[in-house]
Amino acid sequence: MVEWECLLSGGSFEELVEADEPRLVAGQDDDGGVVFVISPRLSAALAGAERSDLKEAAAAWSLQRAEGGEVVDTEIAEAILSDLAALVSSARRQGQDVYCWVA
Repeated sequence: MVEWECLLSGGSFEELVEADEPRLVAGQDDDGGVVFVISPRLSAALAGAERSDLKEAAAAWSLQRAEGGEVVDTEIAEAILSDLAALVSSARRQGQDVYCWVA
């Protein structure tokens, strides 16, 4: 999520740390997972993103992951970001936040 926020909103990792984002809402469980809320800045960026923005961010994310030795297909990355953008847009219309569980 931090990578996506930096890619979509143009912010830096340091800015996120200073803003105390992403905000954890549940600590580690037995599996080592955590739950955090998607930041207002990322939520706004996803909700306002055009398809071309998501495609560009997906390509950049895929390249970043490849540099770390992880293969993320650009089309799959775009599908993930597009689905997340749709979910965030729907949640925002309902006045709700979106949460992410990471193991």
